[in-house]
Amino acid sequence: MNVRSWLKCRLAWVFLATALAALVIQSQPAWRPVLLYDRAAISRGEWWRVWTGHLVHFGWPHFIADTGLFVILGYMVGVRPARLFALVLFLLPAVISAAVYFFAPSLTRYGGLSAVDLALLLFVAGQGWQRNWKDWFWPAVLAIYVGEIVLESTVGHGRGGGMIQFDDPEVHVATSAHIAAAVCAGLMLVGGLGRKASP
Repeated sequence: MNVRSWLKCRLAWVFLATALAALVIQSQPAWRPVLLYDRAAISRGEWWRVWTGHLVHFGWPHFIADTGLFVILGYMVGVRPARLFALVLFLLPAVISAAVYFFAPSLTRYGGLSAVDLALLLFVAGQGWQRNWKDWFWPAVLAIYVGEIVLESTVGHGRGGGMIQFDDPEVHVATSAHIAAAVCAGLMLVGGLGRKASP
């Protein structure tokens, strides 16, 4: 599939609109405190943060890495049943946020598309491996992901991810969100979202 045919697909515009929303939010630093995943604020009923927190990034390098990968993964996801996959993209941030909220109470703030990206990456890798079990590339992607989680959890003591410099020194990689993303990817694969449809 080429870029032109992807852009004719409605699902492509869901990815691009999400990336544009993240760009607008990144361009308005004053919005960060209102949109960021904030555990205390969510406990007070500010439910929008379970979605908008994923669109907030801690600096331009963080934004470029997360949002750039999100668009690339949107292209790799390709043509799917647009309504169903748009629903998945709507639910994915909420499920990841809920997992962080209930299973990682020490994580009081969270931002970025990295967990959503990782769920999509694992979905694409799992789907690729299902198509050809002898293909070494997709198992390598999965192994790199597992390695990253192990390094974040052990060597990094939950503070891994030194490749990207955040603009807030208190921010660190949210390993619990990445683990939740892996579970979501598994559910997407088991749920049969790997089937393609015409645009």
